[in-house]
Amino acid sequence: MYAQFNEQFAAATRQFADTAARINRLTLESAEAIVGLQLAAIEERSSATFAFLGEAAQVRDLDGAKNLLPRGAQVARENIERTLTTGQDVLGRIAKVQESVAQIAKGQFDAAARSANDTVKQAQEQFTQAAKGAAEQAANVATGKAAK
Repeated sequence: MYAQFNEQFAAATRQFADTAARINRLTLESAEAIVGLQLAAIEERSSATFAFLGEAAQVRDLDGAKNLLPRGAQVARENIERTLTTGQDVLGRIAKVQESVAQIAKGQFDAAARSANDTVKQAQEQFTQAAKGAAEQAANVATGKAAK
């Protein structure tokens, strides 16, 4: 009995460890992709901002400053758009990872339900066989007593 319990416990522990490893791998891959997206966005935004600042440093008169204002507004708008786009990409990747984790968890629950169902069926079969054996013994004892 203890050996069967130990085997079941070891199998459940192994399954839990495998599942945790799969979830950790998915999470780390997602985090790596998210950091890559954010670094690329930061690089693009900083390049555009520094290019604008370089243009601003070249301005020497009031007319140049007036011409620079629309360019500054455009750079700011583009930076905001890139930030929002990157945020949407990050949220999309997070949603995909959560879906994957939910699918893994659903698979684990389904496997546990199947295992529990199989265990109940085995116990039911053992009980039925034991009951049949006991009924047969009782019938033999009753017929043996009646025969004497």
